[in-house]
Amino acid sequence: MKKPELLVTPQSLEHIKALLDAGADAFVIGEQQFGLRLAGEFSVDEVEEATKLIHAAGKKVYVAVNGLFHNEKLEALADYLKEMQRIGVDRLIYGDPAVLIIRREQGVTIPLHWNPETTATNWFTANYWGKRGATRAVLARELSLDEVLEIKESAELEIEVQVHGMTCMFQSKRPLLGHYFLYQDKVMEIENRKDNRNMFLHDDERNNKYPIYEDVNGTHIFSPNDMCVIDELGELFEGGIDALKIEGVLQTPEYVVTVTEAYRKAIDAYFDLSEEAYDDIKDELLAKIEDIQPAIRPLDTGFIFKETVY
Repeated sequence: MKKPELLVTPQSLEHIKALLDAGADAFVIGEQQFGLRLAGEFSVDEVEEATKLIHAAGKKVYVAVNGLFHNEKLEALADYLKEMQRIGVDRLIYGDPAVLIIRREQGVTIPLHWNPETTATNWFTANYWGKRGATRAVLARELSLDEVLEIKESAELEIEVQVHGMTCMFQSKRPLLGHYFLYQDKVMEIENRKDNRNMFLHDDERNNKYPIYEDVNGTHIFSPNDMCVIDELGELFEGGIDALKIEGVLQTPEYVVTVTEAYRKAIDAYFDLSEEAYDDIKDELLAKIEDIQPAIRPLDTGFIFKETVY
């Protein structure tokens, strides 16, 4: 077995430096006009600086171009992909097939990670896109452990799963927050909404609070709980999952660093020592994360142990 890649979502260049020290293997960066739900905004110049920093440490840079692209954005996307080729990033994360066509037309050779969010749910479709240039499939967060392992067994490309953080439950291209505040005769600058970490939808019936923000891609609503499976990684390790992602969107930089350190220790204990060594520390690592977990964001295991009903 090989160690899975520990993938993180940094918020700034300084955050990247801290996450390198924490043991991250790869980084998802980009800018919101091309990528969805990024933890931080990185201009082309910042992507170039980040790439030099990350490559100097022997780690990898993945740039998100997983937005949905209307015709008016295609020219800018083509220019952006050429810049990423010049910079030398390691992978492009995409969902819209337009990226495939523009990549080919522009002679861009950067390998691809297929990430269609909620629709990456079976190995057959993953292999279809693998034959068209994808080297990795980013699985939907709504899959159970059994489904993840079944996909991995038959997949002809790498498999990535999320192991920590919040999950996007809903996205609309419409500026729903803007419409609401206009209806209320209130005004909020759109740029401030993502930075405001205290915006929630309240569900009194379920006693849940759903984080929400709006950016140039529309409105995004997230799960009421944060996923955490640091004490349940054994079967993912045994199943040969290629990459484990820590989702840092709407979290503080310090929180993401601490979580990354914990998962780094878990991975190294299992692969460098033994399964027993991991078992000995996994409860301690979970407790460490629980100690810093915001009270408003309970931890759970996501869909990993939910039973699928057909």
